[in-house]
Amino acid sequence: MTYPDAAGFLAEFDPGEPGVVVVDVRMPGLSGFQLQEELSEREYPAPVIFCSAHGDIPMSVRAMRLGAVDFLEKPYEPQRMLDVVQDQLREAEQCFTAHAERLRVRERVASLTPREREVLRLVVDGRSSQLIARDLGTSVKTVDVHRARIKAKTESESLGTLVRDLLQHGVEV
Repeated sequence: MTYPDAAGFLAEFDPGEPGVVVVDVRMPGLSGFQLQEELSEREYPAPVIFCSAHGDIPMSVRAMRLGAVDFLEKPYEPQRMLDVVQDQLREAEQCFTAHAERLRVRERVASLTPREREVLRLVVDGRSSQLIARDLGTSVKTVDVHRARIKAKTESESLGTLVRDLLQHGVEV
């Protein structure tokens, strides 16, 4: 799909739909860099490909540092653009799957109380119920109740699987 400018894209794109974003550095309204930053703030995991007739090394380095996957100088060969987009579409599927799972893990953790999050952080650190109780100045029984509630609220098979999901998807407690 094509859009006349970044604002048009931002107004219409589906953040849940895997895709590849191809932007020019210079566009009406928001620049390509500003669009890339906005997509990053919105946590839209689509690969971004820059193209420009006015590109230079510092510009391409900036784009890559912000997370762009490629920077093509105009005029580019159409086949080169097709190859890059097709490669990135395959990557996008994996990125969007991982992003969706990360959001699910975040939602599960969001249901926890501040105290349950505190207990979970200590569990992630590998502490036993006895150590957590000592650190929090509470009883082991209370810690075990929190652990059970964490497991139930997050609908986890076990705290071990929850910890694995948190670490695997880079979700902070």
